[in-house]
Amino acid sequence: VGSTPLKSTFRGTIRREDIRATEKDKVEVYKSFRPGDIVLAKVISLGDAQSNYLLSTAENELGVVVARSEAGVQMVPISWCEMQCPRTHTKDFRKVARVQPQFLQT
Repeated sequence: VGSTPLKSTFRGTIRREDIRATEKDKVEVYKSFRPGDIVLAKVISLGDAQSNYLLSTAENELGVVVARSEAGVQMVPISWCEMQCPRTHTKDFRKVARVQPQFLQT
């Protein structure tokens, strides 16, 4: 959270209407995220003991940061809505995060 690393994992839910800021009714979830993706998102509701945190990726800076292809290779972003496997060159749709330089580790 911010510059503070989390001490444990947390579960979150991204609702269809919280994926993009515009054209919310046209969002296709499978073109935005896949199981196993690492997603940069904003917490919009804290939830309680029984429910997950509600998350949003409705900003350009938010979305998939790390994804793996079916070949098990880390994919490379090629646009704001696609990632490509460097081994097989197959392309998959994702809502790619535009990660700000201050959040990149060197």
